Formats: sequence, C-alpha cells, structure tokens
Amino acid sequence: MVWKYFRRAFLIAVLAFLYLPILVLAVYSFTSSTNIGAIRGFSLHNYVTLFTTPELTGMIAGTIALALGAAAIATVLGTIGAIGAFYSRKRASDFISTLNQIPVINADVVTGFSICVLLVVVLHVSKDSYIPLVAGHVTLCAPFVFLSVMPRIRQMDSSIYEAALDLGATPFTALMEVVIPQIIPGIVSGFALAVTLSLDDYFIAMYTKPATFDTISTYVVNATKGAQTTIKTALWALSTVIFFIVVLIVVASNIRAMRRGDGEGGRRA
Repeated sequence: MVWKYFRRAFLIAVLAFLYLPILVLAVYSFTSSTNIGAIRGFSLHNYVTLFTTPELTGMIAGTIALALGAAAIATVLGTIGAIGAFYSRKRASDFISTLNQIPVINADVVTGFSICVLLVVVLHVSKDSYIPLVAGHVTLCAPFVFLSVMPRIRQMDSSIYEAALDLGATPFTALMEVVIPQIIPGIVSGFALAVTLSLDDYFIAMYTKPATFDTISTYVVNATKGAQTTIKTALWALSTVIFFIVVLIVVASNIRAMRRGDGEGGRRA
C-alpha cells in the first residue's frame, strides 16, 4: 500500500517537474507582467507583439522553412540509407548502421563546428548561401530518420521486393510501388522527428547560419542578452504556442492510432 502511494507521488513529482515551468510561462504570457514573479493583469499584448512584429514573424517563418526543407532532404537520404542497409550483405549493413550511430552520439557542437570548417573554411562556401546551414541540419536529422525507418523495414517481408522483380517490375517500380508503401509510417515518423530536431537545434545553427538569419533557438538565446522587454515577453507567448501545438499534434496522433486500432479489431472480429 505504501509503495503504491509512493509510485503515485513520484509520478506526480516528475510530471510537475516537466510541465509546471511551462504552465507558469504560459500563464505569464497572458499577462502584462514584464518579469516572472508578479501578475499585473490579463493581457494579450504578448501575442499581438508576436504576430505583428516583422522581426519575429520573419524569424518564425524562416525557422519553419528551414526545418521543413532540411527534414525533407534528410527523410529522403535517411530512407534510402535504411533501404540500402537492409538489402546489403550483413557486413555492409552492420558497417552502415555503425556509421549512422556516430552523428547520433556525437555532440551537436562538434558536428556544427566540423561542417563549418569543411564547407566554409576548406571549400570556401559562403554562409550567406544557406548551404552550410542546410547541410548541418540534414546531417543532424538524417541519422534519426534512418533509425525511424529501419525497424519498419525489418518488419517487412524481405522477399516481396524480389517477387515484384520476378513478376516483371523494374527495380525503381518495385521500390516505389512495393517497398515504400510498406514503410510509410516509419518515413512519416522520421520526417516528424527531423522537423523537431531542426526546430530545436542551436549549436549547429550558430556555427553555420548567415549573420542576418536567426532560428527560434538562436534568437531566443540572443534575446536574453539585451533585447527589448516587449520582445522578451513576446517570446513567452511563442513558447506557449509551440507547446500547445505539440500537445495538439500528440493528442491527434494518439486518437488516430486508437481509432485505427479499433477499426482493425472490428475487421478481425
């Protein structure tokens, strides 16, 4: 009995540690307070500032465009890598999987600095071209797409590709019409994870971004070092918006999965 209450108390403490700071920030985003500590009254000023300040809207739009573009490229590369590793011989497959683990374990600061040195210093690629920034985010995201797609491929019957070839399909047709539809859930999960990683990245962006461009992460860090008070409090609203968007996506995904499970259960019955 005591252990039961202890587990509940521990769970509540963990949830409070994770979500209470975000909820406090959300509450203050709907006030006119300029500092955390005293609530001065309800206000939507922070949200008006967030969506009407060109500096902030440009930064948000640029970050989203970067995340979607880098995630799309990373999804293609990660998916191709996973398919190639799956259909390779065991030694080659193990070698590819091992190489894929290095960027996952490696610190972001090392990845960002290395890409900056290679592209900007050695190859003389200008940061203003956005190529180093996109390359850095693709390097960050592609290994995680690989990890998301690979389990789905392993669940697939490996003989269906050869069967499609025996029936007259070209390798590309067999890949697009037989293999890809089987692993769509893994690809979608990998793309969503890549978008999240790109949005969250700070170190790689700091080393590779143009001087006139900021992502949400770099802007927030720089804003704490001397931005106007109205900009700082508007970032409270931005954090709240991001949090509730994530909550809505997670809830919608879980509801969809539950409905799909109920539908499959009904068909089996």
